[in-house]
Amino acid sequence: MFVVPTHSEIAPSAIQFENLSNNADYYHWDFGDGNSTVDAKPLHRYLLSGQYDITLSAIKGKTKHTHTQRVYIAAPTECTVVVDTDLGQMEIVLSDDTPLHRDNFIKHVENGYYDGMLFHRVISGFMVQTGDPDSKEAPHGKKIGGGGPGYTIPAELIDTLVHIRGALAAARTGDDTNPAKASSGSQFYIVDGRVQTASQLDDYAYQKGITYSPYAISKYTTIGGSPQLDKEYTVFGRVVRGMEVIDAITSQKTDEADRPLTDIRILVARVVR
Repeated sequence: MFVVPTHSEIAPSAIQFENLSNNADYYHWDFGDGNSTVDAKPLHRYLLSGQYDITLSAIKGKTKHTHTQRVYIAAPTECTVVVDTDLGQMEIVLSDDTPLHRDNFIKHVENGYYDGMLFHRVISGFMVQTGDPDSKEAPHGKKIGGGGPGYTIPAELIDTLVHIRGALAAARTGDDTNPAKASSGSQFYIVDGRVQTASQLDDYAYQKGITYSPYAISKYTTIGGSPQLDKEYTVFGRVVRGMEVIDAITSQKTDEADRPLTDIRILVARVVR
């Protein structure tokens, strides 16, 4: 016998299983999603919503007892994307306030468009950038960053979506050729940033005509961000787990074009519903 939590679980969700059997020689768990373990009291992470039949087999000598129980994992209210990289895994929640960017990003993820792409521009204390399809086959030393799907997305500049550390935002070309601040059809960046003072935020608020919320002020002055980009680039999501991956990426040595000397790729991106 085993126990699963009785409260509602929302994908992606880590479940700690309590094993009520204590006298078996060994155990085998089947989590119902293609994964298994022989740990006695495992913690298992479900990435996708749905119902799963979990089976615990307790083996003692030649005797085996099995128990199966069903667990339900609900779909998230906001769309979550799981991104596996060479340096670890991140979870990104997309904003419903930027539907054009949200839907475009989901389309690319579901089509496998980002799989195999490099983080081609990395600046510690600022951001990491990816999304150039030309980066997939780019040899070492080649300057990259100009590729895309051949279209742009109209800007969705929302005052409450700002460049705090972990923000997901769309790259774009400069104002001289792009005064409407339209976004790249595929390239995006994740903010690293630096801690800001209240005085610095006051200056940015005045320059940009933004009234920062108490939440934004708290985040900018504790974990940091890049407020100089606010109202210039569309923020359309945030990293909710795995910022240590961004730290690992920004610790890499780069060339004069800010490309890491060691290739760091998106291995696979998946939409969690």
